[in-house]
Amino acid sequence: MTTSLQNPAAAMRPCVFCGKLIGAHLDRCPFCRESIPAVRLPSRARTGGREQRRRGVLYMLLGAVIYYFSAGYSRMTLPFAVPPVVTAYLAPTVFLAGLGLVLYGFYLRARS
Repeated sequence: MTTSLQNPAAAMRPCVFCGKLIGAHLDRCPFCRESIPAVRLPSRARTGGREQRRRGVLYMLLGAVIYYFSAGYSRMTLPFAVPPVVTAYLAPTVFLAGLGLVLYGFYLRARS
């Protein structure tokens, strides 16, 4: 809270224990003698896009694995038929989305 010399009522806050109005600058209530805990909001930790880069690499790996097995490059035979739309559209889309996340992570790192 901001303190104001023109309006002394604006510099008051209620005690969290007894509820009576006390000065905003006080750290102990004069009525109930309890220490007022200081509330500090945690600031968002800047990681520089590390999560986006990591998630992007995982998406790229997932797209490559889907393409590898669905296109028939593996010697393993899948117990079900894979539609061609998976090889043509799904796997490249997942891979490119991962690449986009990696680039976005590098952009966030450069910006921070």
